[in-house]
Amino acid sequence: MLKAVIVDDEPKAIQSLIWELSNFKEDIVVAQSFTSPEDALKYLASNTPDCLFLDVQMPTIGGFQFLEQLEQINFAVVITTAYDEYAIKALKHEAIDYLLKPIDSDDLRETIAKIKKHSDRNLNAEKLERMLSNFNSKFDKKRITINTDGKLLFLDVDDIIYVESDGNYSTLFLNEKKKIVITKKLKEVDAILPDHYFFRIHNSYIINLNKIKAFIKNEGYVVMDSDHKIPVARQRKSDFLEKL
Repeated sequence: MLKAVIVDDEPKAIQSLIWELSNFKEDIVVAQSFTSPEDALKYLASNTPDCLFLDVQMPTIGGFQFLEQLEQINFAVVITTAYDEYAIKALKHEAIDYLLKPIDSDDLRETIAKIKKHSDRNLNAEKLERMLSNFNSKFDKKRITINTDGKLLFLDVDDIIYVESDGNYSTLFLNEKKKIVITKKLKEVDAILPDHYFFRIHNSYIINLNKIKAFIKNEGYVVMDSDHKIPVARQRKSDFLEKL
């Protein structure tokens, strides 16, 4: 049984969607609904549904801003709106589907099928990632496994020079001028990388300590092997110097 959360500032819109979803009660149940996006953020900080039905236009926090404030998105996101100009933006924010209000039952049936596939794929990938991560932590401490966008990436930590945040995405800059964009926030990547090799030097950057070429004290940045200049956050400077 899929568990859904609805976030919409209009109570009538929530009631309407709950009624529509009741036609598929064997497949999905509404665990919680919120007219306040702030309350929804608090709930999602400690609860993980299978899917989130999210309105785009809300007065205090818009739908896309809401997604950017989530620590991690490990559930299916379905954008609901009365306006069709948000479709492309919805895809860029990892939404698996986009429903126009008033929501059509046939469209909702297709969306639920997508949510099921997303949930099954994530469950299997997470199990495999956990198993491989446990293996790596015991036998191969210089190799990490990252589950992102339906793929498992196997990376040698020596190949990673630094990681840069881009909202809900992170970019891994590798040796030989290669880079990989993954659908994980920087905090999630930081949790995967081994502490003795990596350090979060700034809110937007994690660096490989073994790839530092120089530290320019007066100007407050490090130069990496790739010649990229990475700023050192003032509040992290003392911790960084202890690591060196």
